[in-house]
Amino acid sequence: MTDTTPDDTNRPPAAPKRNVVQALEIDLRLLGMVGAFAVVCITFNVMTDGRFLTPRNIFNLTIQTASVAIMATGMVFVIVTRNIDLAVGALLATCSAMMAMTQTAWLPALGLELGHPAIPWIAIAVGLFTGALIGGFQGWLIGYLTIPAFIVTLGGLLVWRNVGWYLTNGQTIGPLDGTFRTFGGISGTLGETWSWIFGLLATAAALWMLATSRRNRKTHGFPLKPIWAEFVVGGLVAIGILGFIWVLNSYQVPERVLARDFAARGLEVPEGYTEAYGLPISVLLLIAVAIVMTLVAQKTRLGRYIFATGGNPEAAELSGINTRLLTVKVFAIMGALCALAALVASARLANHSNDIGTLDELRVIAAAVIGGTALSGGIGTIYGAILGALIMQSLQSGMAMVGVDAPLQNIVVGSVLVLAVFVDILYRRRTGVK
Repeated sequence: MTDTTPDDTNRPPAAPKRNVVQALEIDLRLLGMVGAFAVVCITFNVMTDGRFLTPRNIFNLTIQTASVAIMATGMVFVIVTRNIDLAVGALLATCSAMMAMTQTAWLPALGLELGHPAIPWIAIAVGLFTGALIGGFQGWLIGYLTIPAFIVTLGGLLVWRNVGWYLTNGQTIGPLDGTFRTFGGISGTLGETWSWIFGLLATAAALWMLATSRRNRKTHGFPLKPIWAEFVVGGLVAIGILGFIWVLNSYQVPERVLARDFAARGLEVPEGYTEAYGLPISVLLLIAVAIVMTLVAQKTRLGRYIFATGGNPEAAELSGINTRLLTVKVFAIMGALCALAALVASARLANHSNDIGTLDELRVIAAAVIGGTALSGGIGTIYGAILGALIMQSLQSGMAMVGVDAPLQNIVVGSVLVLAVFVDILYRRRTGVK
């Protein structure tokens, strides 16, 4: 008689019984940051009589966060390798000055007047080259000449801020090219239809990644989450993405702005016509940077080398990793991200000003640390840094709406930074994570 008992040898092991949080495999640190962000938003929404969580303020909050969040993703790599970069705000100013002068002075001198379709892209290329070159130079000083990163970047804070001043002779440079300004978020959005299309595509991609991850775990015989947990996670992701798009699409373009835009084309606004801003281009750029940096951190040799070096520099060097060249690469990436942040910041302001990026180095470091990046090196996440930047900007925006003076705002932000590090230390002690 043939034995028809199913063969269980190839089945993945059943996951042990776990509570809801364990079944969902939620990062407790991430859950804590999301909770803190929710508390901040609800508190300020109550204090401002519901004005904090309006579509208009959320739209402004996203475009204000974008430049700091872009730099915070690079700061994760810098701190993970046990370094620090105090020059990011000054480097942003230098890159902004280079891009502004390229558009308004240098290219027009060569015969390309402002408005030429090539001008914004040449300016962006100049800014990216400048940022990567200066960042790589600072990395060379740190990696090959073994000058401490604190000293090199502290010097850079003073040097590059004033290099930017000399490039513009202390003048505010503007207005900048119209296409260039679309990267600031105010003058450049996807609109309602394309925002929904992006949201649906992003949701589909996220759900596909979750399904692929489960399939890979099953193929390699790893324990699987319960089906209900997969559906809960997928539902939360979908609600988060589509809810965010819905909020941004709820912010309507003011009638006076519509009237001005239609008048510029010799038209009148049709009766009852409305138009939504939708997803800002600057936020779309931040999403692209976050995806690329996450892939670099998790899927490439460079990312593995960065975290291995941060975890144990001596062991990494003995294993054959060129830690000096790695330092140059990390700081070059940081410099290029400063240039992208300069693009977003100057485009949002529609001009270059000498105080652009002032104190951004402190905001960027605080965002990375609040997001869970360990100052001792080896630990950090890109999404954590972006969430940290959002928490920082929410605090500042909320306090400004309430009417808190700037000095007190800085006191609160500084206190939150110290508290975040203390809580992180307690968490690592309790969980045994170094």
